Amino acid sequence: MKYIVVFVCVTLLVGFVYPFFKAKELDIKNLSENFYDYSLELIDGEKITLDKYKGKKVIIVNVASKCGYTYQYGGLQNLYEEYSDKIEIIGIPSNDFMWQEPGKNKDIQTFCSVNYGVTFPIIKKTVVKKNINQHPIYSWLSSKQLNGWNDSEPGWNFYKYLVNEKGELVDILSSKVKPQDKKIIDFINN
Repeated sequence: MKYIVVFVCVTLLVGFVYPFFKAKELDIKNLSENFYDYSLELIDGEKITLDKYKGKKVIIVNVASKCGYTYQYGGLQNLYEEYSDKIEIIGIPSNDFMWQEPGKNKDIQTFCSVNYGVTFPIIKKTVVKKNINQHPIYSWLSSKQLNGWNDSEPGWNFYKYLVNEKGELVDILSSKVKPQDKKIIDFINN
């Protein structure tokens, strides 16, 4: 009898507590399927729309300053300097993975500038993982109803989303793929 009472109490407790911890689903029905309809707020407060990149390839990277892959900022900057006539790189700081981007926007901006000389656009820190707070551009990147084929969110910091000059998501590269990797160079040049 004692076990039945414990079972019933635990079941009721879980039933009451679970709804408060369950992640709310992201509602994408009002989001555009067109990459160029999205806008971003840069780390300095300037707002840009992605339509300014029509005809140019775009690499979107979720970044963090306290990650084992943080050194890739340097490779991304080198890539940006070498191919800025063909591509745009957009860094999107996020604290979603093991709290590896704890800084405020001003701290992130200073870190990128001082340590890596970053001149490519960095937006304000945001959420890249799927939940109700996910940035709309990451909702587009991780929802096949919007981008046409991919349903997965970034698996870690420094995931690279490759968008062609028509605004189509064409590839996703993990953190392990360095900025000067052949896949990225081929994407830029082809």
